[in-house]
Amino acid sequence: MIGSAASNLLDPAVLFFVLGAGIGLLRSNLEIPSALARFLTLYLLIALGLKGGAALSTGGLPAEGILAIGAAMGMATFVPAYAFYLLSRRIDPFDSAAIAATYGSVSAVTFITAQQFLTARDVDFGGYMTVAMVLMETPAIIMAVFLATMVRSRQAVAKAASAPEYDEAFEPLSTREVLREALTDGAQLVLIGSLVIGYLAGTEGKEELLPFTSGIFKGMLAFFLLEMGLLVGRQISEGRAKLDKALFAFSFLSPPVNAAIALVLAYMIGLQVGDAVLLAILASSASYIVVPAVVRYAIPEARPGVYFTMALGLTFPFNILIGIPLYFAAAEYVWP
Repeated sequence: MIGSAASNLLDPAVLFFVLGAGIGLLRSNLEIPSALARFLTLYLLIALGLKGGAALSTGGLPAEGILAIGAAMGMATFVPAYAFYLLSRRIDPFDSAAIAATYGSVSAVTFITAQQFLTARDVDFGGYMTVAMVLMETPAIIMAVFLATMVRSRQAVAKAASAPEYDEAFEPLSTREVLREALTDGAQLVLIGSLVIGYLAGTEGKEELLPFTSGIFKGMLAFFLLEMGLLVGRQISEGRAKLDKALFAFSFLSPPVNAAIALVLAYMIGLQVGDAVLLAILASSASYIVVPAVVRYAIPEARPGVYFTMALGLTFPFNILIGIPLYFAAAEYVWP
């Protein structure tokens, strides 16, 4: 495991993340233009979708793929449920619901980094894992809406005063509007569309797009991780006072716990090592793009500074630097 961690840490893309985090902690004036950051996000999602779709067109959706997707959907429902149960006993229930949704969803960048980690070690994985990633967004958001509605039904008046960052200008959206927002999110639609295009284009299209999906991919990922590092460093330096010990503990302990459950599921349903590691990554990561954007309107009583800082400032770097090699080492140890 130590060797895998050291190898991952010395990966150029990961080193750019460390560089960005250091610069952010120093509160440097370095800025990545928001338009460029958005472009990098879209590029990674398109490349990921195309590669996943091309893999599906070649290998189809085998029985283990269906089982893997089912396990992923199960984790996307189970994680928010138990997270809310534990957190609501310690902190505000609306914050608990928002955190539960954030951790029930996934980080596409962590998933992409894990794919690169496996590719560098010649470990195979199925394109259907990209489908699993796409489908995990919605159950977490539905759970968040359900949990927040349940909390509101127990209270006569929403506890806006208990949420310091609550902005009265934001009106809570209806459940229908929230679900529509989740299902029509631009990033998710681009990913789904790219997956379909990759599937329709097949092997021939994959060959034509290799310079785009593989040739420049690692460099673009390094640039994106530099930008993410800047955000993480600033989130940590600015959001430290907003998290108590319980939330710090949850940020670092829930990823390996969720990954362990996912690895057990993967072993039980007979997934190969690469798919098992990716399932662990999907279960252990937390969304800091799609879900927080929706939750901000779905649960305005919750504090974005809490769930966003936990997902991006703590859990994301943990998985990038430690989690990926840890889960891979565990899978290698268990799988024959």
